Amino acid sequence: MSEPPVSLPIRPAVRALVVDTSDRVLLVRFEFGDVGTVWATPGGGIEPGEETLAALRRELAEEVGMYEPEIGPCVWIRTHTNPMGTWGGQRDEVYLVRCEPMEPVPMMTWEELRAEGLHELRWWTLDELALATTLFAPRELVRVVRSIMEDGPPDDPFVLHHPPG
Repeated sequence: MSEPPVSLPIRPAVRALVVDTSDRVLLVRFEFGDVGTVWATPGGGIEPGEETLAALRRELAEEVGMYEPEIGPCVWIRTHTNPMGTWGGQRDEVYLVRCEPMEPVPMMTWEELRAEGLHELRWWTLDELALATTLFAPRELVRVVRSIMEDGPPDDPFVLHHPPG
């Protein structure tokens, strides 16, 4: 009798829904060999022993060039199960970050960012998001962002689950 496959752990991660005072949303473009272009919120993995909000501040500095951002409430939690190296998926906590309009200037070099799959940063209006035919992560990004922008942050974070495939 064979043993059941060992489940890989889920990677803890934190991301930011960055919205400027013009109600534009900042997204990053990832290029993945298996799925192609995916636009998502900035952020990434939480290092062992790192506090969630400290990880978010680090990620925003590295990817966007935001230092000392004002971090609002957690607006959604997304669990994505899809093996990635030593991880069985990722659990993102996404926090609202409001800011003045700014030009992103990442702390990391573009060579370092591209090594992590990140290829572009772009501000999007809600109308541009609604008309886009690109793949977003999460898939419900447009609906969830619209809800947050029209109704304000939820009392409890939206909970989104994505199985493999």
